[in-house]
Amino acid sequence: MHCGIIFVSLPVISIISFFLNQNEDMKLLEGKVALVTGAARGIGKAIALKLASEGAAIAFTDLKIDENASATEKEIASYGVKVKAYASNAALYEETHAVVEEIVKEFGRVDILVNNAGITKDGLMMRMSEAQWDAVINVNLKSAFNFIHACTPVMLKQKSGSIINMSSVVGVSGNAGQANYSASKAGMIGLAKSVAKELGSRGIRANAIAPGFIETEMTQALTDEQRAKWNETIPLHRGGTPDEVAKVTLFLASDLSSYVSGQVINVCGGMNT
Repeated sequence: MHCGIIFVSLPVISIISFFLNQNEDMKLLEGKVALVTGAARGIGKAIALKLASEGAAIAFTDLKIDENASATEKEIASYGVKVKAYASNAALYEETHAVVEEIVKEFGRVDILVNNAGITKDGLMMRMSEAQWDAVINVNLKSAFNFIHACTPVMLKQKSGSIINMSSVVGVSGNAGQANYSASKAGMIGLAKSVAKELGSRGIRANAIAPGFIETEMTQALTDEQRAKWNETIPLHRGGTPDEVAKVTLFLASDLSSYVSGQVINVCGGMNT
Protein backbone atom coordinates (compact mmCIF):
# COMPACT_ATOMS: atom_id res chain seq x y z
CA MET A 1 0.00 0.00 0.00
CA HIS A 2 1.32 3.42 -0.94
CA CYS A 3 1.10 6.10 1.73
CA GLY A 4 1.59 9.04 -0.69
CA ILE A 5 4.71 10.39 1.02
CA ILE A 6 7.42 11.70 -1.31
CA PHE A 7 10.98 11.82 -0.04
CA VAL A 8 13.25 14.48 -1.52
CA SER A 9 16.98 14.44 -0.94
CA LEU A 10 18.62 17.32 0.93
CA PRO A 11 20.62 18.51 -2.13
CA VAL A 12 17.39 18.84 -4.14
CA ILE A 13 15.72 20.75 -1.28
CA SER A 14 18.71 23.09 -1.16
CA ILE A 15 18.49 23.79 -4.92
CA ILE A 16 14.73 24.48 -4.74
CA SER A 17 15.26 26.76 -1.73
CA PHE A 18 18.00 28.65 -3.60
CA PHE A 19 15.78 29.38 -6.60
CA LEU A 20 12.82 30.37 -4.42
CA ASN A 21 15.03 32.86 -2.58
CA GLN A 22 16.37 34.18 -5.88
CA ASN A 23 12.83 34.85 -7.12
CA GLU A 24 11.94 36.61 -3.86
CA ASP A 25 14.89 38.96 -4.30
CA MET A 26 14.16 39.72 -7.96
CA LYS A 27 12.29 42.90 -8.71
CA LEU A 28 10.05 43.39 -11.73
CA LEU A 29 11.84 46.50 -13.04
CA GLU A 30 15.44 45.87 -12.01
CA GLY A 31 17.80 47.68 -14.40
CA LYS A 32 14.98 49.69 -16.05
CA VAL A 33 14.67 53.47 -16.31
CA ALA A 34 11.22 55.05 -15.98
CA LEU A 35 10.27 58.58 -16.99
CA VAL A 36 7.09 59.83 -15.30
CA THR A 37 5.64 63.24 -16.12
CA GLY A 38 3.75 65.36 -13.60
CA ALA A 39 4.96 63.22 -10.72
CA ALA A 40 5.54 65.65 -7.84
CA ARG A 41 2.20 64.74 -6.25
CA GLY A 42 -0.99 62.73 -6.65
CA ILE A 43 -1.25 59.81 -9.06
CA GLY A 44 2.08 60.62 -10.72
CA LYS A 45 3.89 60.45 -7.39
CA ALA A 46 2.22 57.13 -6.51
CA ILE A 47 3.30 55.72 -9.87
CA ALA A 48 6.91 56.88 -9.47
CA LEU A 49 7.08 55.34 -5.99
CA LYS A 50 5.54 52.04 -7.14
CA LEU A 51 7.96 51.70 -10.06
CA ALA A 52 10.89 52.57 -7.79
CA SER A 53 9.78 49.92 -5.28
CA GLU A 54 10.25 47.36 -8.04
CA GLY A 55 13.78 48.52 -8.83
CA ALA A 56 13.34 51.11 -11.59
CA ALA A 57 15.53 54.21 -11.70
CA ILE A 58 13.22 57.22 -11.85
CA ALA A 59 13.41 60.43 -13.84
CA PHE A 60 10.34 62.55 -13.18
CA THR A 61 9.16 65.94 -14.34
CA ASP A 62 6.90 68.66 -13.04
CA LEU A 63 6.25 72.25 -14.00
CA LYS A 64 8.58 73.38 -11.22
CA ILE A 65 10.73 71.59 -8.69
CA ASP A 66 9.32 72.95 -5.44
CA GLU A 67 9.17 71.53 -1.90
CA ASN A 68 6.66 68.87 -2.97
CA ALA A 69 8.88 67.69 -5.82
CA SER A 70 11.97 67.64 -3.59
CA ALA A 71 10.10 65.62 -0.95
CA THR A 72 8.96 63.17 -3.63
CA GLU A 73 12.54 62.85 -4.88
CA LYS A 74 13.69 61.90 -1.35
CA GLU A 75 10.88 59.36 -0.95
CA ILE A 76 11.83 57.69 -4.22
CA ALA A 77 15.52 57.66 -3.24
CA SER A 78 14.62 55.77 -0.05
CA TYR A 79 14.07 52.69 -2.24
CA GLY A 80 17.76 52.74 -3.09
CA VAL A 81 17.28 53.63 -6.75
CA LYS A 82 18.70 56.46 -8.81
CA VAL A 83 16.29 59.40 -9.09
CA LYS A 84 16.31 62.92 -10.46
CA ALA A 85 13.57 65.55 -10.77
CA TYR A 86 13.41 67.85 -13.79
CA ALA A 87 11.54 71.13 -14.18
CA SER A 88 9.67 70.95 -17.47
CA ASN A 89 6.68 72.51 -19.18
CA ALA A 90 5.44 69.33 -20.87
CA ALA A 91 3.30 71.35 -23.30
CA LEU A 92 6.39 72.87 -24.95
CA TYR A 93 7.87 70.77 -27.76
CA GLU A 94 11.45 72.05 -27.73
CA GLU A 95 11.66 72.05 -23.93
CA THR A 96 10.41 68.47 -23.78
CA HIS A 97 13.01 67.26 -26.26
CA ALA A 98 15.77 69.05 -24.34
CA VAL A 99 14.66 67.43 -21.06
CA VAL A 100 14.55 63.95 -22.58
CA GLU A 101 18.05 64.53 -23.98
CA GLU A 102 19.24 65.44 -20.45
CA ILE A 103 17.59 62.35 -19.00
CA VAL A 104 19.21 60.04 -21.54
CA LYS A 105 22.62 61.59 -20.81
CA GLU A 106 22.09 61.07 -17.08
CA PHE A 107 20.39 57.65 -17.08
CA GLY A 108 21.57 56.16 -20.37
CA ARG A 109 18.17 54.96 -21.57
CA VAL A 110 14.40 55.22 -21.16
CA ASP A 111 12.53 51.91 -20.84
CA ILE A 112 9.21 53.19 -19.51
CA LEU A 113 7.40 56.42 -20.32
CA VAL A 114 4.34 57.38 -18.26
CA ASN A 115 2.50 60.40 -19.67
CA ASN A 116 0.72 61.57 -16.55
CA ALA A 117 0.95 65.40 -16.72
CA GLY A 118 -2.51 66.92 -16.82
CA ILE A 119 -4.80 69.77 -15.78
CA THR A 120 -8.52 70.58 -15.75
CA LYS A 121 -10.28 73.81 -16.69
CA ASP A 122 -13.92 72.76 -16.62
CA GLY A 123 -16.86 74.60 -18.09
CA LEU A 124 -19.93 74.09 -20.26
CA MET A 125 -19.17 74.19 -23.99
CA MET A 126 -21.25 77.33 -24.62
CA ARG A 127 -19.25 79.18 -21.95
CA MET A 128 -15.83 77.64 -22.52
CA SER A 129 -13.17 80.07 -23.69
CA GLU A 130 -10.57 79.31 -26.32
CA ALA A 131 -7.91 79.72 -23.62
CA GLN A 132 -9.56 77.00 -21.49
CA TRP A 133 -9.68 74.65 -24.45
CA ASP A 134 -6.11 75.30 -25.59
CA ALA A 135 -4.59 75.01 -22.12
CA VAL A 136 -6.11 71.59 -21.42
CA ILE A 137 -5.37 70.18 -24.88
CA ASN A 138 -1.78 71.42 -24.75
CA VAL A 139 -0.95 70.21 -21.25
CA ASN A 140 -2.83 66.90 -21.43
CA LEU A 141 -2.59 65.77 -25.05
CA LYS A 142 0.20 67.69 -26.73
CA SER A 143 2.52 66.90 -23.83
CA ALA A 144 1.99 63.17 -24.47
CA PHE A 145 2.86 63.69 -28.13
CA ASN A 146 5.93 65.71 -27.13
CA PHE A 147 7.33 63.05 -24.80
CA ILE A 148 6.51 60.12 -27.09
CA HIS A 149 8.11 61.95 -30.00
CA ALA A 150 11.25 62.64 -27.95
CA CYS A 151 11.49 59.11 -26.50
CA THR A 152 10.73 57.15 -29.67
CA PRO A 153 14.29 57.36 -31.14
CA VAL A 154 15.70 56.19 -27.79
CA MET A 155 13.34 53.22 -27.60
CA LEU A 156 13.88 52.35 -31.27
CA LYS A 157 17.63 52.02 -30.62
CA GLN A 158 16.89 49.81 -27.62
CA LYS A 159 14.29 47.82 -29.61
CA SER A 160 12.13 47.87 -26.52
CA GLY A 161 9.96 50.16 -24.42
CA SER A 162 6.62 50.57 -22.70
CA ILE A 163 4.60 53.76 -23.20
CA ILE A 164 1.67 54.38 -20.86
CA ASN A 165 -0.78 57.25 -21.36
CA MET A 166 -2.84 58.30 -18.34
CA SER A 167 -6.30 58.81 -19.82
CA SER A 168 -9.59 58.91 -17.87
CA VAL A 169 -13.02 57.28 -17.80
CA VAL A 170 -14.35 60.56 -19.21
CA GLY A 171 -12.05 60.02 -22.20
CA VAL A 172 -13.99 56.81 -22.80
CA SER A 173 -17.53 57.96 -22.01
CA GLY A 174 -17.43 61.78 -22.04
CA ASN A 175 -18.70 64.12 -19.33
CA ALA A 176 -20.84 67.24 -19.32
CA GLY A 177 -18.85 70.33 -18.42
CA GLN A 178 -15.55 68.68 -19.37
CA ALA A 179 -15.50 68.73 -23.16
CA ASN A 180 -11.88 69.91 -23.24
CA TYR A 181 -10.68 67.40 -20.64
CA SER A 182 -12.67 64.53 -22.17
CA ALA A 183 -11.35 65.34 -25.65
CA SER A 184 -7.76 65.45 -24.40
CA LYS A 185 -8.11 62.12 -22.60
CA ALA A 186 -9.85 60.47 -25.56
CA GLY A 187 -6.99 61.73 -27.69
CA MET A 188 -4.50 60.00 -25.42
CA ILE A 189 -6.28 56.70 -26.05
CA GLY A 190 -6.14 57.18 -29.82
CA LEU A 191 -2.50 58.20 -29.54
CA ALA A 192 -1.60 55.05 -27.57
CA LYS A 193 -3.44 52.77 -30.00
CA SER A 194 -1.78 54.36 -33.03
CA VAL A 195 1.70 54.24 -31.49
CA ALA A 196 1.13 50.58 -30.57
CA LYS A 197 0.48 49.79 -34.25
CA GLU A 198 3.38 51.91 -35.52
CA LEU A 199 6.06 50.71 -33.12
CA GLY A 200 4.99 47.20 -32.16
CA SER A 201 7.29 45.58 -34.72
CA ARG A 202 10.24 47.20 -32.94
CA GLY A 203 9.37 45.75 -29.53
CA ILE A 204 7.69 48.92 -28.22
CA ARG A 205 4.31 48.62 -26.50
CA ALA A 206 1.82 51.44 -25.88
CA ASN A 207 -1.27 51.34 -23.68
CA ALA A 208 -3.62 53.68 -21.84
CA ILE A 209 -5.06 53.66 -18.33
CA ALA A 210 -8.45 55.25 -17.68
CA PRO A 211 -8.83 56.02 -13.95
CA GLY A 212 -12.25 56.81 -12.55
CA PHE A 213 -12.95 58.67 -9.32
CA ILE A 214 -9.58 58.61 -7.55
CA GLU A 215 -9.08 60.09 -4.08
CA THR A 216 -6.41 62.78 -4.51
CA GLU A 217 -5.79 66.30 -3.24
CA MET A 218 -8.15 67.55 -5.96
CA THR A 219 -11.05 65.38 -4.79
CA GLN A 220 -10.48 66.30 -1.13
CA ALA A 221 -12.07 69.66 -1.96
CA LEU A 222 -15.42 67.93 -2.60
CA THR A 223 -18.08 67.91 0.11
CA ASP A 224 -19.21 64.67 1.74
CA GLU A 225 -22.49 65.00 -0.18
CA GLN A 226 -20.68 65.32 -3.52
CA ARG A 227 -18.47 62.35 -2.66
CA ALA A 228 -21.53 60.27 -1.72
CA LYS A 229 -23.16 61.05 -5.08
CA TRP A 230 -20.00 59.90 -6.88
CA ASN A 231 -19.92 56.68 -4.85
CA GLU A 232 -23.49 55.89 -5.88
CA THR A 233 -22.37 55.70 -9.52
CA ILE A 234 -19.52 53.28 -8.72
CA PRO A 235 -20.33 49.55 -8.36
CA LEU A 236 -17.61 49.18 -5.70
CA HIS A 237 -19.18 52.16 -3.85
CA ARG A 238 -15.92 53.95 -3.14
CA GLY A 239 -13.28 56.05 -4.78
CA GLY A 240 -10.02 54.49 -5.87
CA THR A 241 -6.59 55.30 -4.50
CA PRO A 242 -3.53 56.56 -6.40
CA ASP A 243 -1.79 53.33 -5.39
CA GLU A 244 -4.46 51.28 -7.17
CA VAL A 245 -3.74 53.19 -10.38
CA ALA A 246 -0.01 52.74 -9.76
CA LYS A 247 -0.41 48.95 -9.51
CA VAL A 248 -1.94 48.80 -12.99
CA THR A 249 0.84 51.06 -14.27
CA LEU A 250 3.40 48.63 -12.84
CA PHE A 251 1.68 45.78 -14.69
CA LEU A 252 1.88 47.65 -18.01
CA ALA A 253 5.46 48.79 -17.37
CA SER A 254 6.75 45.32 -16.59
CA ASP A 255 7.11 42.07 -18.52
CA LEU A 256 3.95 40.83 -16.80
CA SER A 257 2.18 42.56 -19.72
CA SER A 258 4.69 41.58 -22.43
CA TYR A 259 1.89 40.68 -24.88
CA VAL A 260 -0.40 43.60 -24.01
CA SER A 261 -0.35 46.59 -26.37
CA GLY A 262 -2.85 49.04 -27.81
CA GLN A 263 -5.24 48.51 -24.90
CA VAL A 264 -7.20 50.70 -22.49
CA ILE A 265 -7.50 49.48 -18.91
CA ASN A 266 -10.27 51.12 -16.89
CA VAL A 267 -9.38 51.56 -13.21
CA CYS A 268 -12.76 52.78 -12.09
CA GLY A 269 -14.36 50.32 -9.68
CA GLY A 270 -16.76 49.19 -12.39
CA MET A 271 -17.94 52.72 -13.20
CA ASN A 272 -17.46 52.23 -16.95
CA THR A 273 -19.06 48.78 -17.10
